[in-house]
This record gives sequence, C-alpha cells and structure tokens, in this order.
Amino acid sequence: MSYEIKTPELGTIGLLRWLWRQLTSMRTALILLLLLGVASIPGSIIPQRNQDPTRVQQYFVNNPALAKVFDKFSLFNLYSSTWFSAIYLLLFISLIGCVLPRTWEHFKNIRALPPLTPKNLVRLEEFRMFESQKSASEILVIARAHFGKRRYRIRDCDGSVAVEKGFIRETGNLLFHLSLIGILIGVSTGALGGMRGSVIVNEGESFTNVATSYDSLSAGRFFKLSDLPPVTLKVLKFTAVYDPLTNAPLDYSLILDVTESGKSSSHRVEVKVNKPLTFGSTRIYLQANGFSPKVTVRDNSGEIVLSSAIPFLPQDANLTSIGAIKVPDLTPTQLGIVSSFLPTAERDKIRGGFSSYPEALNPRLLMSAWLGDLGLDKGVPQSVYRIDTTKMERIGLQSLAPGQVWELSGKSGTVGSITFDGVTHWVNLQIVRDPGKPFALFGAIFALLGLLISLFARRRRIWIRTVIGENTPSSGVIVEIAGLSRSPGLAQEIDALVTALEEARGDE
Repeated sequence: MSYEIKTPELGTIGLLRWLWRQLTSMRTALILLLLLGVASIPGSIIPQRNQDPTRVQQYFVNNPALAKVFDKFSLFNLYSSTWFSAIYLLLFISLIGCVLPRTWEHFKNIRALPPLTPKNLVRLEEFRMFESQKSASEILVIARAHFGKRRYRIRDCDGSVAVEKGFIRETGNLLFHLSLIGILIGVSTGALGGMRGSVIVNEGESFTNVATSYDSLSAGRFFKLSDLPPVTLKVLKFTAVYDPLTNAPLDYSLILDVTESGKSSSHRVEVKVNKPLTFGSTRIYLQANGFSPKVTVRDNSGEIVLSSAIPFLPQDANLTSIGAIKVPDLTPTQLGIVSSFLPTAERDKIRGGFSSYPEALNPRLLMSAWLGDLGLDKGVPQSVYRIDTTKMERIGLQSLAPGQVWELSGKSGTVGSITFDGVTHWVNLQIVRDPGKPFALFGAIFALLGLLISLFARRRRIWIRTVIGENTPSSGVIVEIAGLSRSPGLAQEIDALVTALEEARGDE
C-alpha cells in the first residue's frame, strides 16, 4: 500500500520569510561586501562626470563606441548609479538584519550561567581523571578559587562545577559588524549631505564661498547651498620651501585673510598641507600649487583686450608647466597661445628647454601663437589648459622673459602684441564638507577594537566533577575534568587546574 506525500505550498508569506532569511545571512552579507568592492573598481579607472567632466567628454571623442557602452551602464556616474546603490542598500539591509537580532540575543544571554555538566565527560576534549584523598567539597572549593582568579564565570552543579570564559569573543564579533554598519551610515551620510569642491586662486585674489565661485563642485542629494559657510578668503601670500640639493619640497605655507559674514573685521590664518582651515564640518585644504604668468594682450590699435594672471598646470617636480592663453575678444579673429612656463629656465642640446629648480629664479614663457576659432561658442566644455589647434593657423614661436614684448603678425599684418609682465603663485583650495566623517571614524576605531577582541579572546568551557570512589582500596574521591574550546590553550588550562589540585591534595 503506497501513500502519496504532498509537499505543502510555500505561500507568499513563506516565500518572503525565506527570502528575508537568505538576505540576512552572514554569507549573503560577505558576498555583497565583496561585490561592492569589485563594483567600486571601475570608478578608479573610468573618469567620473562629477569629478572630471572634461575627461569624460574627451573619452567620447577618443572612444565613441566604448563610451556609449560605459554610459549605458552608468559607469561615468558609477557611485550614483541605480545598480551600485542597490548593492549598497542590500548590504546595508543584510548587515542590519543579520547583526541586530544576534546582538539582541547576545544581550539577553550575556549574564547567562555556564551550561550544566554533561553526563559523559569522557567524550569531551582533554579529559582527565585522577583520585584524590581530599573531600569532594574541598576539591570543588579549590577549583572555584582557581577559576575565580582567572575571571571565569562559575556555576555550581550537583557534585560538580561548570566554568566558562571568553564570552566577550562574541561581543567583539558583534561590535565589529555593528561598526561596519556605522561606517556605512557615515559614508552614506557624507555622500548624501556632503559636498566637495575645488577652486584655483592666485596670490592677491579673493574667493567667496558661493556655488558660482567654484571651478568644480559636487554635492550630495540632501546638501543645500545654505550649508556653505558664508566666508570670503583672500590669498595674501604663498611660500614654498625646497631642498636646494634634491629640489624636494620641505614646506608649503599659505597666509589667508578670512572674512566671515556678519563680522566687521577679518583675521589672518595660516594653512598648511596637514593643517586645514575649519568651519564646523567644512574644511578647507591646501591641495596643490603652481605658477600663473601675468600677461597683457593688446590689439593692433594698442587697446588692452586681456590682462590677467593665467594659471598653468605643473608637469614635473621642478614645476615645468603648460597652459593656454585664450583671447576670444581680439578682432578680427580670435587668438590662442599654447604656452610652457619654466620657473628656472635652462637649455641643453638633448632636452632643449627645461626647468632646473621649482622656484622662479630665471622664469621664461615659451609661446606658440595661433589665429582662428577657439571653439568657445560651441557649448562643449574644454580644458582651460589646452587649445584645439586643428582648425587654427600658427603665426609664430617666441620665448619671453619678464618685461619683454612680442609683436604678433599674421598674413594680414600686425595682429597685436603680448607682454610677459611677471609671475605669481596660484593655490588650489579644496573645500570639503563631510558630516558623516565622525560616524566613519568611530566606526573604524570600534571595528578594529571588535576585530582584536574576537581574534584574541578565547572561549572555553570546563567542567569538574567529583565522584566517591567505591571500588578502590583507598575509597578516595575520583576527579573528572574535561572541557570544550575552539581555540588552542585548553590543555594548558586543564593542566594548570590539575596542578593546583595536586598541590592542594596533601598526599604524601
């Protein structure tokens, strides 16, 4: 006679409960953590729109087919993409669903007594048995005193003692995982409510902390412009000190004149590489520096069409720099000058012109002048340090020292002139607001603390039982000792107990 076994249907609630258990398992959390790390790799290789839109645009020019594929998968906006956010949120939910119930159970069991003595100690690890002439109560008193000095939790059983140590190991494990949640909260808080911007300011110029003054600005979804500290910074002086033997930088110092909104007077502060200027949760860092050649461009009638200090981009440790001088207001055609700046100019037959020292001891401005359309009216972002000369006409090359003038001539005659007036420093200020940094900092500290506790704390359970020996000639007390442990050292603990009991036997 056969019976048909019917498997009950899982149902919607059962399916949801099963999915929740799978999501909140530690295995799933580890897989999601690994997945998050792997998914972050393209963000360090592929340019991101919120950090360098010019490079992204250039990527579309150089690799149009590959750029379309990357853009389809949001690889140019990786950290704000839907799929990356989904991994992040699933990891967040998985950790919370996994750790919080375990933490609650651990909290309830934190004062629990050690388990009762098992019936068959001989089946456990490191089983020992010997006979003693001491009474059973004396043996158990000695055992309690021995383990009490070693900070074991002790439970008196019928004719036996149960001790336990290392419960803090689970505490450390849970502290580590709770701290990971704290780090995730800090990162998400900083990403949603923080901002990061940078601006290049020349010596003698000012920067007002408003959104339109930034060269680049990326902000979180919940960041408000009113969160920017109302402050104006004037760059008074930048000083760089170099080692004359190795040319290596020894110190950078920036003197700022700070004017806060609502205050009648300003004050001066010094900013260094590891000494930022702080306003609440906003910090202003000295990130980079370079040179800005001062030039004056005149048209063929002698009218000034450009007079400014143009920041150049350093290319090596001696601050050999490249830059572009764009003159869109020159008539009848626009002027672009592709330039290199040498702070301490030297020349040899092999290298040509180069800079031998990072200070402006013998400055030279090397220029290549081009006439034509600069492409500024096309609406396509372009680098301020480069000029697309594919549709322009070169009209000459020249090298200028401070104070020298270059008369520019084209096919139609004199175009104008450019004067190298001198050089000044520029500094790159990075303004960062990260309200989640304290969460991430303390999360990292407690995660390290929890990891150390879970690695070095050793959990052990040991039982000592006394049995009156009826079948022995001396009719002494038989002592049985055994334990459980997942880490080494249990044998040494039991040996120490046996030694303490033997020393207290009084047997001759």
